[in-house]
Amino acid sequence: MFLDVLRRRNPAFIEAAMALHQQGKIPANAYVLDLDTVERNARVLADEAARLGLKAFAMTKQVGRSSSFCHAVKRGGIDRAVAVDMACARATHKAGLKLGHLGHLQQVARHEAAAAAKAFAPDYWTVFNDSKADEAAAGAKAAGRTQGLLARIRAEGDIFYRGHEGGYDAADVTTVADRLDALDGGRFAGITTFPALLFDQAARKVLPTHNLSTLSKAAEALAKSGRKGIEINAPGTTSAVMLQALADAGATQCEPGNGLHGTTALHVMEDLPELPAVLYLTEVSHLAGGKAYCLGGGFYIDPIFPDYDVKALVGAEPTVAATALRSVEVPPPSAIDYYAMIDATGPSAPKPGDTAVFGFRGQAFVTRAFVVGVSGISKGQPKVETIENGFGETAAWPV
Repeated sequence: MFLDVLRRRNPAFIEAAMALHQQGKIPANAYVLDLDTVERNARVLADEAARLGLKAFAMTKQVGRSSSFCHAVKRGGIDRAVAVDMACARATHKAGLKLGHLGHLQQVARHEAAAAAKAFAPDYWTVFNDSKADEAAAGAKAAGRTQGLLARIRAEGDIFYRGHEGGYDAADVTTVADRLDALDGGRFAGITTFPALLFDQAARKVLPTHNLSTLSKAAEALAKSGRKGIEINAPGTTSAVMLQALADAGATQCEPGNGLHGTTALHVMEDLPELPAVLYLTEVSHLAGGKAYCLGGGFYIDPIFPDYDVKALVGAEPTVAATALRSVEVPPPSAIDYYAMIDATGPSAPKPGDTAVFGFRGQAFVTRAFVVGVSGISKGQPKVETIENGFGETAAWPV
Protein backbone atom coordinates (compact mmCIF):
# COMPACT_ATOMS: atom_id res chain seq x y z
CA MET A 1 0.00 0.00 0.00
CA PHE A 2 2.83 2.41 0.84
CA LEU A 3 5.31 1.16 -1.75
CA ASP A 4 4.06 3.55 -4.43
CA VAL A 5 4.51 6.49 -2.06
CA LEU A 6 8.00 5.27 -1.12
CA ARG A 7 9.04 4.92 -4.76
CA ARG A 8 7.80 8.38 -5.60
CA ARG A 9 8.73 10.40 -2.51
CA ASN A 10 11.86 8.68 -1.16
CA PRO A 11 13.45 6.53 -3.90
CA ALA A 12 16.99 7.06 -2.57
CA PHE A 13 15.96 5.28 0.63
CA ILE A 14 14.81 2.18 -1.24
CA GLU A 15 17.97 2.08 -3.32
CA ALA A 16 20.22 2.53 -0.28
CA ALA A 17 18.44 -0.24 1.63
CA MET A 18 18.69 -2.67 -1.28
CA ALA A 19 22.38 -1.88 -1.75
CA LEU A 20 23.16 -2.38 1.95
CA HIS A 21 21.35 -5.71 1.93
CA GLN A 22 23.22 -6.92 -1.16
CA GLN A 23 26.48 -5.87 0.53
CA GLY A 24 25.62 -8.03 3.54
CA LYS A 25 25.34 -5.07 5.90
CA ILE A 26 21.71 -5.48 6.92
CA PRO A 27 19.67 -8.64 7.46
CA ALA A 28 16.67 -10.00 5.64
CA ASN A 29 13.37 -9.76 7.53
CA ALA A 30 14.03 -6.21 8.67
CA TYR A 31 12.15 -2.98 9.07
CA VAL A 32 14.61 -0.40 7.80
CA LEU A 33 14.48 3.24 8.92
CA ASP A 34 15.72 6.34 7.08
CA LEU A 35 16.92 8.22 10.16
CA ASP A 36 17.60 11.50 8.32
CA THR A 37 13.98 11.58 7.19
CA VAL A 38 12.69 10.57 10.63
CA GLU A 39 14.55 13.55 12.10
CA ARG A 40 13.06 15.83 9.44
CA ASN A 41 9.54 14.51 10.05
CA ALA A 42 9.93 14.93 13.82
CA ARG A 43 10.94 18.55 13.28
CA VAL A 44 7.86 19.18 11.11
CA LEU A 45 5.59 17.73 13.80
CA ALA A 46 7.42 19.40 16.70
CA ASP A 47 7.24 22.83 15.06
CA GLU A 48 3.53 22.55 14.31
CA ALA A 49 2.80 21.23 17.81
CA ALA A 50 4.74 24.13 19.33
CA ARG A 51 2.85 26.63 17.15
CA LEU A 52 -0.43 25.27 18.47
CA GLY A 53 0.72 24.89 22.09
CA LEU A 54 0.50 21.08 22.04
CA LYS A 55 2.79 18.77 23.96
CA ALA A 56 4.13 16.07 21.60
CA PHE A 57 5.00 12.55 22.79
CA ALA A 58 6.55 10.12 20.29
CA MET A 59 5.04 6.68 19.77
CA THR A 60 7.76 4.15 18.92
CA LYS A 61 6.09 0.72 18.90
CA GLN A 62 5.48 0.66 15.14
CA VAL A 63 9.24 0.65 14.55
CA GLY A 64 10.14 -1.70 17.38
CA ARG A 65 11.20 1.02 19.85
CA SER A 66 14.43 1.45 17.87
CA SER A 67 17.10 3.34 19.81
CA SER A 68 18.43 5.10 16.70
CA PHE A 69 14.85 6.09 15.84
CA CYS A 70 14.47 7.58 19.33
CA HIS A 71 17.71 9.53 18.88
CA ALA A 72 16.55 10.88 15.50
CA VAL A 73 13.19 11.93 16.95
CA LYS A 74 14.97 13.72 19.79
CA ARG A 75 17.25 15.55 17.35
CA GLY A 76 14.10 16.61 15.52
CA GLY A 77 12.74 18.32 18.63
CA ILE A 78 10.54 15.72 20.35
CA ASP A 79 12.24 14.69 23.58
CA ARG A 80 9.41 12.69 25.18
CA ALA A 81 7.81 9.35 24.40
CA VAL A 82 4.47 7.72 25.04
CA ALA A 83 4.80 4.12 26.17
CA VAL A 84 2.08 1.83 24.88
CA ASP A 85 3.31 -0.76 27.39
CA MET A 86 6.14 -1.30 29.83
CA ALA A 87 8.39 -2.66 27.07
CA CYS A 88 8.08 0.71 25.33
CA ALA A 89 8.85 2.50 28.59
CA ARG A 90 12.03 0.49 29.16
CA ALA A 91 13.29 0.93 25.60
CA THR A 92 12.58 4.64 25.18
CA HIS A 93 13.95 5.46 28.63
CA LYS A 94 17.14 3.54 27.82
CA ALA A 95 17.40 5.42 24.51
CA GLY A 96 17.34 8.77 26.29
CA LEU A 97 13.79 9.97 25.77
CA LYS A 98 11.90 11.31 28.76
CA LEU A 99 8.75 9.32 29.47
CA GLY A 100 5.91 11.72 28.81
CA HIS A 101 3.02 9.27 29.11
CA LEU A 102 2.67 5.80 30.63
CA GLY A 103 -0.33 3.48 30.98
CA HIS A 104 -2.10 4.01 27.67
CA LEU A 105 -2.98 1.81 25.86
CA GLN A 106 -1.85 -0.95 28.25
CA GLN A 107 -2.25 -0.40 31.96
CA VAL A 108 0.76 -1.02 34.20
CA ALA A 109 0.74 -4.37 36.01
CA ARG A 110 0.24 -4.15 39.77
CA HIS A 111 3.70 -5.27 40.83
CA GLU A 112 5.44 -3.06 38.26
CA ALA A 113 3.84 0.24 39.29
CA ALA A 114 6.26 1.16 42.08
CA ALA A 115 9.33 0.43 39.96
CA ALA A 116 7.88 2.35 37.01
CA ALA A 117 7.13 5.37 39.18
CA LYS A 118 10.67 5.40 40.55
CA ALA A 119 12.66 4.56 37.41
CA PHE A 120 10.69 6.44 34.76
CA ALA A 121 8.98 9.31 36.65
CA PRO A 122 6.48 9.80 33.82
CA ASP A 123 4.95 13.22 33.31
CA TYR A 124 1.50 11.64 32.95
CA TRP A 125 0.11 8.23 33.85
CA THR A 126 -3.21 7.01 32.47
CA VAL A 127 -5.52 5.01 34.74
CA PHE A 128 -8.73 3.18 33.82
CA ASN A 129 -10.10 2.71 37.35
CA ASP A 130 -9.51 3.54 41.00
CA SER A 131 -7.44 0.40 41.64
CA LYS A 132 -4.93 1.42 38.97
CA ALA A 133 -4.94 4.98 40.25
CA ASP A 134 -4.16 3.73 43.77
CA GLU A 135 -1.20 1.71 42.48
CA ALA A 136 0.26 4.59 40.48
CA ALA A 137 -0.13 7.04 43.35
CA ALA A 138 1.36 4.63 45.90
CA GLY A 139 4.36 4.05 43.64
CA ALA A 140 4.88 7.77 43.18
CA LYS A 141 4.60 8.42 46.92
CA ALA A 142 7.23 5.76 47.62
CA ALA A 143 9.48 7.49 45.09
CA GLY A 144 8.92 10.87 46.75
CA ARG A 145 6.82 12.23 43.91
CA THR A 146 3.29 13.32 43.14
CA GLN A 147 2.10 11.68 39.94
CA GLY A 148 -0.05 13.49 37.38
CA LEU A 149 -2.87 11.09 36.49
CA LEU A 150 -4.92 11.06 33.29
CA ALA A 151 -8.36 9.48 33.56
CA ARG A 152 -9.25 7.35 30.54
CA ILE A 153 -12.93 8.12 29.90
CA ARG A 154 -15.67 6.62 27.78
CA ALA A 155 -19.25 7.47 26.84
CA GLU A 156 -22.08 5.98 24.82
CA GLY A 157 -21.22 6.27 21.13
CA ASP A 158 -17.44 6.14 21.59
CA ILE A 159 -15.55 3.61 19.51
CA PHE A 160 -12.67 1.38 20.58
CA TYR A 161 -10.68 -1.30 18.83
CA ARG A 162 -11.74 -4.70 20.16
CA GLY A 163 -9.66 -5.39 23.25
CA HIS A 164 -9.02 -1.69 23.93
CA GLU A 165 -12.20 -1.05 25.91
CA GLY A 166 -12.13 0.37 29.43
CA GLY A 167 -12.10 3.56 31.41
CA TYR A 168 -14.22 5.75 33.64
CA ASP A 169 -17.74 6.81 32.71
CA ALA A 170 -17.33 10.31 31.23
CA ALA A 171 -20.50 11.44 33.02
CA ASP A 172 -18.68 10.97 36.34
CA VAL A 173 -15.55 12.90 35.34
CA THR A 174 -15.82 15.61 38.01
CA THR A 175 -16.16 13.13 40.86
CA VAL A 176 -13.39 11.00 39.34
CA ALA A 177 -11.15 14.07 39.31
CA ASP A 178 -11.90 14.69 42.98
CA ARG A 179 -11.07 11.08 43.89
CA LEU A 180 -7.76 11.18 42.03
CA ASP A 181 -6.85 14.47 43.69
CA ALA A 182 -7.49 12.90 47.08
CA LEU A 183 -4.86 10.20 46.54
CA ASP A 184 -1.66 10.46 48.53
CA GLY A 185 1.00 10.59 45.83
CA GLY A 186 -1.39 11.36 42.98
CA ARG A 187 -3.21 14.28 41.44
CA PHE A 188 -5.78 14.61 38.70
CA ALA A 189 -4.07 16.03 35.59
CA GLY A 190 -6.55 15.48 32.78
CA ILE A 191 -8.39 13.07 30.49
CA THR A 192 -7.65 10.82 27.53
CA THR A 193 -9.18 8.42 25.00
CA PHE A 194 -8.20 6.49 21.88
CA PRO A 195 -8.80 6.95 19.01
CA ALA A 196 -9.56 10.67 18.87
CA LEU A 197 -8.98 10.77 15.11
CA LEU A 198 -9.56 7.87 12.74
CA PHE A 199 -9.14 7.22 9.03
CA ASP A 200 -12.51 6.79 7.33
CA GLN A 201 -12.21 4.40 4.38
CA ALA A 202 -15.40 5.62 2.68
CA ALA A 203 -14.52 9.32 2.98
CA ARG A 204 -10.80 8.64 2.39
CA LYS A 205 -10.12 11.22 5.08
CA VAL A 206 -9.12 11.36 8.74
CA LEU A 207 -12.14 12.40 10.77
CA PRO A 208 -12.76 13.21 14.44
CA THR A 209 -14.36 10.35 16.35
CA HIS A 210 -17.16 10.56 18.89
CA ASN A 211 -14.42 10.01 21.47
CA LEU A 212 -12.99 13.46 20.72
CA SER A 213 -16.38 15.01 21.35
CA THR A 214 -16.53 13.07 24.63
CA LEU A 215 -13.21 14.62 25.65
CA SER A 216 -14.43 18.12 24.78
CA LYS A 217 -17.65 17.72 26.75
CA ALA A 218 -15.81 16.28 29.74
CA ALA A 219 -13.35 19.18 29.64
CA GLU A 220 -16.27 21.61 29.67
CA ALA A 221 -17.76 19.88 32.73
CA LEU A 222 -14.41 20.02 34.52
CA ALA A 223 -14.02 23.72 33.70
CA LYS A 224 -17.51 24.47 34.99
CA SER A 225 -16.59 22.74 38.24
CA GLY A 226 -13.76 25.25 38.64
CA ARG A 227 -10.83 23.25 37.35
CA LYS A 228 -8.14 24.89 35.26
CA GLY A 229 -5.12 23.63 33.34
CA ILE A 230 -6.82 20.39 32.31
CA GLU A 231 -4.66 18.20 30.08
CA ILE A 232 -6.50 16.65 27.14
CA ASN A 233 -4.59 13.79 25.57
CA ALA A 234 -5.96 12.98 22.09
CA PRO A 235 -3.97 10.36 20.14
CA GLY A 236 -4.85 8.73 16.83
CA THR A 237 -3.70 9.05 13.17
CA THR A 238 -1.44 12.00 13.90
CA SER A 239 0.08 13.98 11.04
CA ALA A 240 1.10 17.62 11.21
CA VAL A 241 -1.94 18.52 9.08
CA MET A 242 -4.28 17.09 11.74
CA LEU A 243 -2.87 18.95 14.74
CA GLN A 244 -4.99 22.05 14.12
CA ALA A 245 -8.14 19.92 14.42
CA LEU A 246 -6.92 18.55 17.74
CA ALA A 247 -6.08 22.02 19.04
CA ASP A 248 -9.48 23.33 17.91
CA ALA A 249 -11.13 20.54 19.91
CA GLY A 250 -9.22 21.63 23.02
CA ALA A 251 -6.47 18.98 23.00
CA THR A 252 -3.25 19.84 24.80
CA GLN A 253 -1.29 16.67 23.93
CA CYS A 254 -0.66 14.72 20.71
CA GLU A 255 1.18 11.46 20.16
CA PRO A 256 2.60 11.04 16.65
CA GLY A 257 3.62 7.51 15.76
CA ASN A 258 3.15 6.53 12.12
CA GLY A 259 3.38 10.23 11.27
CA LEU A 260 7.03 10.19 12.33
CA HIS A 261 7.80 7.78 9.51
CA GLY A 262 5.17 8.99 7.07
CA THR A 263 2.84 5.99 7.19
CA THR A 264 -0.52 7.10 8.54
CA ALA A 265 -3.42 5.96 6.38
CA LEU A 266 -3.80 9.51 5.09
CA HIS A 267 -0.26 9.41 3.70
CA VAL A 268 -1.50 6.94 1.08
CA MET A 269 -4.22 9.35 -0.04
CA GLU A 270 -2.37 12.67 0.04
CA ASP A 271 1.18 14.01 -0.07
CA LEU A 272 1.53 15.23 3.51
CA PRO A 273 4.45 17.16 5.04
CA GLU A 274 6.03 13.98 6.42
CA LEU A 275 8.00 11.79 4.01
CA PRO A 276 8.01 7.97 4.11
CA ALA A 277 10.90 6.75 6.25
CA VAL A 278 10.32 3.03 6.84
CA LEU A 279 10.26 -0.04 4.60
CA TYR A 280 10.25 -3.79 5.08
CA LEU A 281 13.10 -5.68 3.44
CA THR A 282 13.70 -9.37 3.00
CA GLU A 283 15.20 -11.74 0.43
CA VAL A 284 14.28 -14.58 -1.87
CA SER A 285 15.09 -18.00 -0.42
CA HIS A 286 13.97 -20.52 -3.04
CA LEU A 287 11.69 -21.17 -6.00
CA ALA A 288 8.79 -23.60 -6.16
CA GLY A 289 5.72 -23.92 -8.38
CA GLY A 290 6.10 -20.59 -10.15
CA LYS A 291 6.64 -18.73 -6.89
CA ALA A 292 9.72 -17.15 -5.34
CA TYR A 293 9.57 -17.75 -1.61
CA CYS A 294 10.94 -14.84 0.43
CA LEU A 295 11.88 -15.04 4.10
CA GLY A 296 9.18 -13.85 6.49
CA GLY A 297 8.80 -13.01 10.14
CA GLY A 298 7.90 -9.36 9.80
CA PHE A 299 4.85 -9.30 7.59
CA TYR A 300 2.07 -7.11 8.96
CA ILE A 301 -0.82 -6.07 6.72
CA ASP A 302 -2.75 -3.37 8.57
CA PRO A 303 -6.42 -4.40 8.87
CA ILE A 304 -7.60 -0.79 8.48
CA PHE A 305 -7.24 -1.27 4.71
CA PRO A 306 -9.40 -3.54 2.54
CA ASP A 307 -7.64 -6.40 0.79
CA TYR A 308 -5.29 -5.22 -1.95
CA ASP A 309 -2.67 -6.60 -4.34
CA VAL A 310 0.49 -6.61 -2.22
CA LYS A 311 3.56 -5.87 -4.32
CA ALA A 312 7.30 -5.87 -3.75
CA LEU A 313 10.29 -4.47 -5.57
CA VAL A 314 12.47 -7.50 -6.29
CA GLY A 315 15.98 -7.60 -7.68
CA ALA A 316 19.70 -8.10 -7.18
CA GLU A 317 20.46 -4.42 -7.86
CA PRO A 318 19.02 -1.26 -6.28
CA THR A 319 15.92 -0.22 -8.22
CA VAL A 320 12.60 1.59 -7.98
CA ALA A 321 11.56 0.71 -11.54
CA ALA A 322 8.00 -0.41 -12.17
CA THR A 323 9.40 -3.39 -14.08
CA ALA A 324 10.79 -4.73 -10.77
CA LEU A 325 7.36 -4.80 -9.10
CA ARG A 326 5.85 -8.22 -8.48
CA SER A 327 2.67 -9.40 -6.80
CA VAL A 328 3.06 -11.21 -3.50
CA GLU A 329 0.87 -13.63 -1.57
CA VAL A 330 1.31 -13.02 2.14
CA PRO A 331 0.11 -15.71 4.58
CA PRO A 332 -3.00 -14.75 6.56
CA PRO A 333 -2.60 -13.59 10.17
CA SER A 334 -3.79 -17.04 11.33
CA ALA A 335 -0.65 -18.61 9.83
CA ILE A 336 3.01 -18.25 10.81
CA ASP A 337 4.70 -16.15 8.15
CA TYR A 338 7.80 -18.20 7.55
CA TYR A 339 7.62 -17.14 3.91
CA ALA A 340 5.63 -15.00 1.51
CA MET A 341 5.24 -16.07 -2.12
CA ILE A 342 6.35 -13.72 -4.92
CA ASP A 343 5.08 -14.22 -8.46
CA ALA A 344 8.03 -15.71 -10.37
CA THR A 345 6.48 -16.03 -13.83
CA GLY A 346 7.55 -14.12 -16.91
CA PRO A 347 10.87 -12.49 -17.78
CA SER A 348 13.53 -11.55 -15.21
CA ALA A 349 12.15 -14.03 -12.67
CA PRO A 350 13.40 -13.57 -9.10
CA LYS A 351 16.36 -15.68 -7.98
CA PRO A 352 17.57 -16.83 -4.56
CA GLY A 353 19.39 -13.99 -2.84
CA ASP A 354 17.41 -11.22 -4.55
CA THR A 355 16.28 -8.38 -2.31
CA ALA A 356 12.53 -7.80 -1.83
CA VAL A 357 11.25 -4.44 -0.56
CA PHE A 358 7.72 -3.84 0.72
CA GLY A 359 5.90 -0.75 1.91
CA PHE A 360 3.82 -1.44 5.04
CA ARG A 361 2.11 0.54 7.74
CA GLY A 362 3.89 -1.78 10.09
CA GLN A 363 3.75 -2.81 13.71
CA ALA A 364 7.27 -4.12 14.14
CA PHE A 365 6.83 -4.76 17.87
CA VAL A 366 4.42 -7.66 17.24
CA THR A 367 6.66 -9.34 14.64
CA ARG A 368 9.88 -11.37 14.60
CA ALA A 369 11.62 -8.80 12.41
CA PHE A 370 14.89 -6.97 12.91
CA VAL A 371 14.77 -3.17 13.05
CA VAL A 372 17.60 -1.38 11.28
CA GLY A 373 18.40 2.33 11.54
CA VAL A 374 20.31 3.87 8.63
CA SER A 375 21.74 7.40 8.65
CA GLY A 376 23.32 9.48 5.90
CA ILE A 377 20.93 8.61 3.07
CA SER A 378 20.14 12.29 2.45
CA LYS A 379 23.87 12.89 1.90
CA GLY A 380 24.41 9.84 -0.29
CA GLN A 381 26.46 8.19 2.45
CA PRO A 382 24.23 5.51 4.00
CA LYS A 383 25.53 4.02 7.24
CA VAL A 384 23.94 1.33 9.40
CA GLU A 385 23.58 2.74 12.91
CA THR A 386 21.68 -0.03 14.72
CA ILE A 387 20.41 -3.56 14.17
CA GLU A 388 17.95 -4.36 16.96
CA ASN A 389 15.05 -6.57 17.92
CA GLY A 390 11.52 -5.34 18.62
CA PHE A 391 12.48 -4.32 22.16
CA GLY A 392 15.14 -1.79 21.16
CA GLU A 393 17.94 -4.20 22.08
CA THR A 394 21.00 -4.95 19.95
CA ALA A 395 20.22 -8.04 17.93
CA ALA A 396 22.43 -11.09 17.63
CA TRP A 397 23.11 -10.89 13.89
CA PRO A 398 24.35 -12.62 11.85
CA VAL A 399 24.52 -15.13 14.71
